[in-house]
Amino acid sequence: MLHRRSIGTVFQAYNLFPHLTARENVMLPLVKVHGLSQAEARDTVAALFDRFQLARHADRRPAELSGGQQQRVAIVRAIAIKPRFLIFDEPTSALDPEMTAEVLDLIAELRSEGRDLIIVTHNMGFAREVSDQCLFIADGQIQEAGRSSDLFCSPQNQLLVHFLAKVLRY
Repeated sequence: MLHRRSIGTVFQAYNLFPHLTARENVMLPLVKVHGLSQAEARDTVAALFDRFQLARHADRRPAELSGGQQQRVAIVRAIAIKPRFLIFDEPTSALDPEMTAEVLDLIAELRSEGRDLIIVTHNMGFAREVSDQCLFIADGQIQEAGRSSDLFCSPQNQLLVHFLAKVLRY
């Protein structure tokens, strides 16, 4: 449990509580799991919502937010706990292209701050741009692993060669 408290997780389906506002969704783990006071949690959330352009959406419930806004709230919830690293599980899978770009920009910003990230994604262009290391997984097995520049520029595994030829063509 101790390790779980130091890992920020952003799920594919956001996992926001539908009956809570965006602010309450982020404050809940700060107060209940990490022991912050209501005032400390409120201040933390306010600062993060300002930083990530969510302040005007703080009192809305998830159903009143766009997919990109919901995902940004989920990202803020993950970074509010000041994690050692962040795990993203397909953070853009349910988003339209504009919202996808918005979320990917936010992740790239977190990466540029030096945060350690683990990202599960099918977006190979993004993976190529932001990652240091990559794993290519197919048929439930790691097919190739190494520096991103090596995997994208000179893949060794034939499944990866064919996959990249298809997905990076356009």
